[in-house]
Amino acid sequence: MSSPGATRRLDWILSPEPHPCPRGTGAGLAVGVLALQGDFREHRVALERLGCATREVRHACDLVGLDGLVLPGGESTTIHKLMESEELVEPIRAFHAGGGAIYGTCAGLITVARDTVEGYPPTLGIMDIVARRNAFGRQVASFEADLAVKGVAGAPVCAVFIRAPWIERAGPGVEVLAEHAGHAVAARQGSVLVTAFHPELTDDARLHELFVAMIRRRDGAAGASEAGTGAPGAAEPDRHAARRAQPAAIRNR
Repeated sequence: MSSPGATRRLDWILSPEPHPCPRGTGAGLAVGVLALQGDFREHRVALERLGCATREVRHACDLVGLDGLVLPGGESTTIHKLMESEELVEPIRAFHAGGGAIYGTCAGLITVARDTVEGYPPTLGIMDIVARRNAFGRQVASFEADLAVKGVAGAPVCAVFIRAPWIERAGPGVEVLAEHAGHAVAARQGSVLVTAFHPELTDDARLHELFVAMIRRRDGAAGASEAGTGAPGAAEPDRHAARRAQPAAIRNR
């Protein structure tokens, strides 16, 4: 809710006001959540608890200045159609090509894939995986399972599967992080993380923390690389300069 006397956002019922934790692991990072369809609100809540400043992404201009982007669960065909109608497909590809980190959950896993077993909907092709849609069954077959996830310390993750996909095939550059019933359900490649399940529907923020750590690690590597090529005594490069100097495909829309 907005403070007294302030203008209330039109989407205040669906989306929280930003209240990032100033001391969280994500403090200082700006992370967008694609907000065309699906459970984008829950991702915003999870990220803000970690200290990230979040933004709902509905247009290409909303990508400017972001360190990361979450593609939430929902209905993959609907999400693709809305991305096309809002002319977001190429800007999101450009965001990834420019070094932006992306986390896709459930339908988001399908969206980032190289292809799907079924051949539809069209995908972004930014991760070398082939996804099988509704692999674990329809809505009535939804379930929860405890999973050991590589890179996530402590107790198993409570994974919520809702009409979930799985990764049918993964390229050699893809690191599988978790499996269920013999199928890959979490993976990462470069700056892209995917899960077939919905961590935002639980109180466990460790998958979002893993995504934040990926952004930090990428920024640290970029900063070290630039520092190593600079002249002696040069100022330390701004880790987030790449996010502010966005590709033209994003800036010009």
